[in-house]
Amino acid sequence: MAAANEQIGIAKAAYYPTVSLSALGGLAGWPSAMWAVGPNLSQTLFDGGRRRATSNIALANYDASIANYRQTALTAFQQVEDNLAALRILDTETQQQKEATQSAEQSLDLFQTRYEGGVDTYLQVVTWQTAALQNERAEIDLMRRRLDASVLLIKALGGGWDYARLTAHK
Repeated sequence: MAAANEQIGIAKAAYYPTVSLSALGGLAGWPSAMWAVGPNLSQTLFDGGRRRATSNIALANYDASIANYRQTALTAFQQVEDNLAALRILDTETQQQKEATQSAEQSLDLFQTRYEGGVDTYLQVVTWQTAALQNERAEIDLMRRRLDASVLLIKALGGGWDYARLTAHK
């Protein structure tokens, strides 16, 4: 944005006359020495709208850079909000999944005891082993998704991982 703002100033400066100071001196022999010092002033009288167009382009580029900056900021806020919401939702899901995993493991223990007592077949044990394993895998997947959301949240906040800072807190 600063560069685009600078271009506006350059475009507006084209409306003012150009002033330069020059000096001229020469010597073709002692009696014919000459010198001159003086300012030079020049102004463009007609440029076919070029200065106005250049100024308008600079203003449009500045407006575009402001809009781009605002869009970038809004996108960052949206990413932060999305990842905070994802973490909240995943936390609730994780609690529910832990309860489901505990329930499946309790059922597995029950049917394993019933099998050892001769009440049920081993098929029931295998069925609940499968259910417990699926619940554990779902719990691990939720943990992975929470870690992903945490990393994306840190990225959206403009942070990063610094290994030295992580090991310093141990």
